[in-house]
Amino acid sequence: MAERSPLIYWLVLSGLTLGLILLGLATFKGEALALAMPLAVYWLAGLAAGRDAPQLKVDRQLSAAQSVSGGRVTVRLTLTNIGRRLEQVEIEDRLPPGVDVTSGEPRRLLPALTRGGVVELTYTVRCRHGVYEFDAVRVTVSDYLSLAPRTVTLSAPAELTVRPEVVRLSPLGLRPRHTSVYAGLIATRQGGTGLTFFGVREYQAGDDLRHINWHASARHAEALFSNEFQQERATDVGVILDVRWRSQALAGADDFFEHSVMAAASLAQSFLLDGNRVGVMLYGRSLIDWTFPGYGRPQRERILQALMRARLGAQHAFDRLEYLPTRFFIPGSQIVYVSPLLKEDVPVLVQLRARGYAVLVVSADPVAFEARQLGEEAEAVRLAARIGRLERNLLLEQLRQAGVRVLDWDVAAPFEQEVRGFARRMRAWA
Repeated sequence: MAERSPLIYWLVLSGLTLGLILLGLATFKGEALALAMPLAVYWLAGLAAGRDAPQLKVDRQLSAAQSVSGGRVTVRLTLTNIGRRLEQVEIEDRLPPGVDVTSGEPRRLLPALTRGGVVELTYTVRCRHGVYEFDAVRVTVSDYLSLAPRTVTLSAPAELTVRPEVVRLSPLGLRPRHTSVYAGLIATRQGGTGLTFFGVREYQAGDDLRHINWHASARHAEALFSNEFQQERATDVGVILDVRWRSQALAGADDFFEHSVMAAASLAQSFLLDGNRVGVMLYGRSLIDWTFPGYGRPQRERILQALMRARLGAQHAFDRLEYLPTRFFIPGSQIVYVSPLLKEDVPVLVQLRARGYAVLVVSADPVAFEARQLGEEAEAVRLAARIGRLERNLLLEQLRQAGVRVLDWDVAAPFEQEVRGFARRMRAWA
């Protein structure tokens, strides 16, 4: 328990009282001594009232130790007075940064708290992704004359883990050059076992009789032919989340970044459910934010843990996308870049496509988001948004012409809906 006393307050009061007494004694005037008497009584009463430090006990309970981004969690704080009666008690729960109170109040002022008295504070918070440490509770206690206020800080530790929101997505229909030997949902250019018809070949021992093409065999008296199907394999997918501060430098940057984190988490889960090997990189701060590729539910947990740590930052060594360490990604594999997109990112992405990578850019639209934040009804905002959209459309068109698939997403629309429409357009194009 830490304690803090208002020393300056007491020094001023003591100096004033002592000065009046010395003045009266030096000048032999009773008026100065008469003026000093109320101050002396005031000082002694405050000293007597504040002689004992308050004895308090605090307990904190959370309605859930884990939540998802944007979810509500109820905090219940119980304060018990185990010492003397206290007058004018102010309780304030010191919330960690990034916690927003949606209902209730994390502070309360009480006229008095008797010995053994209990007071509860209940409020609801909403948090973005991350790990939040609740601990400090500040209590200010004053006597009935408000002479000697004391502030104590109590410890009531509790941890809240908030995961990124994850939504179920439609298959995106990836088409990378490199595929693994494991079965998946990616159609290859090789015949074998599968569901989609690929061609006809001569019958081989061990072929399923149900796959014999009787029409082709009837035209050849001495040969049998079997249907061959297109193989469906898994692949390696590298999801890159842009955490550079300058790529998100707009009004409401933290809220906007939350959408990108949700998109990265949802995409990673979708690729894992399709049987692919998925790794995640948080680009823009350091290379330690790299989750090595893996399969299945354990990998999903590792990716969510990594995305919980995602924060906007600035690191000169990774300020530009051209410093992206491509050695982390298998040649010919799938790269998914989740970013609002900067102008200098375009040549790097085009170069990755030229080197044989299948590149998908998932870009939340910063122009539409900031226009809504600033107020679209203003003429200046509308003009600036129009110019910004023209520049952005030019960048996206350059990527599409280079063979980079682009999902341009206005965060006002549900992400799963945008992905569903994008997958439908890609299937029609194929």
